[in-house]
Amino acid sequence: MIYWQLFLSYLKIGFFGFGGGYAMISLISNEIVTQRGWITEAQFADIVAVSQMTPGPIAINCATYVGYTVTGNVWGSLLATIACCLPPMTIMLALVIFYRSVKDNRYMRGALNWMRPVLVGMIAAAAIMFINRETFFHWSSVIICLASFYAVWKKVNPIYVMFAAAGVGILLYGVVM
Repeated sequence: MIYWQLFLSYLKIGFFGFGGGYAMISLISNEIVTQRGWITEAQFADIVAVSQMTPGPIAINCATYVGYTVTGNVWGSLLATIACCLPPMTIMLALVIFYRSVKDNRYMRGALNWMRPVLVGMIAAAAIMFINRETFFHWSSVIICLASFYAVWKKVNPIYVMFAAAGVGILLYGVVM
């Protein structure tokens, strides 16, 4: 029964999670933490952190980790990962076929331009979701975040920004394992 629930949960996340991994974080949290109660908020924050550091999309990395955590075996990981990937893959195949026929339509361009601010809002909602007593360390984290955004905005190489932010974080908080 747990396998079926896991499959349906990640199938739903795959179908309704638009905008990429960061935009999907609030949807994943709602489904896995709030509604199902499979993991705690602290565990979810750790999963997101590990998913950001490992190669691949955050949503798929989360699915793999949650699948293993919930079922206790690799089959749960594989099932959750496939369920998370199946809807976007199917939808993208259909959209590519459709887009090729309407790519020069001005209404299509207008709709795509309209979606950009919505995605920014979804990503901001995911960031705000992590600001609580259990998962947020200190206001210096806000300063590191804002400084990183400013550096990227000023066209500093993002890899340098990541290493600098990590270095400052290690100096302020130490290495947390």
